Amino acid sequence: MTDVAADTSVLKALKRTRMPQKQRNREFWLLLFALLLAGGALTLVQLGALHTIDPMILVIGGGLAVLVFAVHVVLRAVASDADPFVLPIATLLTGLGIAMIYRIDIAKQLSGWPAFSNKQLAWTAISLAGVIALVIALRNYRVLYRYTYIFGLAGIVLLILPFIPGLKARGSNADVWVSLGGFISFQPGELAKICLAVFFAGYLVRTRESLSSVGTRFLGMTWPRMRELGPVLVVWLLSLLIIVTQRDLGTGVLLFGMFIAMLYVATGKTSWVLIGLAGVAIGAFLATRVLAYVQRRFTNWLDAFNPDIIGKQGGSYQLVEGIFGLARGGLIGTGWGQGRPQITPLANSDYIIPSLGEELGIVGLFAILCLYMVFVSRGLRIGLAGQDDFGKLLATGLSFTLALQVFIMVGGVTRVIPLTGLTTPFLAAGGSSLVANWLIVALLLRISDGVRRQPRVVIG
Repeated sequence: MTDVAADTSVLKALKRTRMPQKQRNREFWLLLFALLLAGGALTLVQLGALHTIDPMILVIGGGLAVLVFAVHVVLRAVASDADPFVLPIATLLTGLGIAMIYRIDIAKQLSGWPAFSNKQLAWTAISLAGVIALVIALRNYRVLYRYTYIFGLAGIVLLILPFIPGLKARGSNADVWVSLGGFISFQPGELAKICLAVFFAGYLVRTRESLSSVGTRFLGMTWPRMRELGPVLVVWLLSLLIIVTQRDLGTGVLLFGMFIAMLYVATGKTSWVLIGLAGVAIGAFLATRVLAYVQRRFTNWLDAFNPDIIGKQGGSYQLVEGIFGLARGGLIGTGWGQGRPQITPLANSDYIIPSLGEELGIVGLFAILCLYMVFVSRGLRIGLAGQDDFGKLLATGLSFTLALQVFIMVGGVTRVIPLTGLTTPFLAAGGSSLVANWLIVALLLRISDGVRRQPRVVIG
């Protein structure tokens, strides 16, 4: 058996020598294609809005290319078996977001550091530096399992940071922003969702047997006992607490949805999904009856085109402007730089989807949603391919969280569901969201590399 194992190791080494890093070669060409599309978008923005090519495009496009290929080189060195699709898709989405933000900066005549596109590029550099650091430092993602409860505590601390005197950012409607010396502001809840995802994965690995093997049969399903239902109630109450104290409907729904999804993956019980949906329904009902700002969001959603509501302070003006922008874009859009997305408030952050829809049309938005779909499917594939429960739950939870966030944002600006305060991953202007989502990319890359390196058990 020892000789056979030695011969197998030698053959694997020779095979790698003869066919070096197929995954990374595939990633290289996909990255090149993604950067060409992003560079083309920046060029079309300048031609459409300025009718000329400005040297600024070399700074934005070239800077993004250098940073992304730096991550690619690091992956070749330390994670050669990582998934080849995750990084190019995140790069293309980020590039399209920068192009749209740059287009709105041109319309508002912003340049230099006040321009949001330059800030977004700086945050992209910080995000990619974080990806490189995490990929190098975290050689084995299973180490995170040891610190399950530390991550849980860190997540809770991050959520309560805005309530610490002197840290809350001024001028924010929701208590979700933290200001450091007035120089930099960020949303700790974006990092909290990653910490809580690690905590949920570690906790469910430890308790999955009791959560899935016991319960009471009712209506053809096995329902959990109260002792197993306790953690779900705790997370549900935590979500309601976030909604009440921070006035942040989106983060509360996102955290509760993430936990229910991971709970379903861990146990395979449909009853958990039904309990989760019931919890969301009850929470939404209570919030609309008790909290004025949640009730206002539902009113804006149900009766958006009422002139009285449009003109009211905090009314549906922003939502209606975004819908008109989407309508103006039609099927194929007005073209890069040819629309008027700057009319909609927060067109480069909360309403970047209507901005893109106006200039790229429904076809362009569908292509962007397909990119998200492929990204999420690769993340789910990484989780399902793993042999250890912790990596499976973590990859699945992070992927579902990103998918749920996209659904909440796109559904909100298109009036499918009430609007919340989340941002569209990778596209929207904002540093904390961009950093958090790129850290998710780093974790998925590390998990996929670890999954591919795991020895396969062959039976028979």
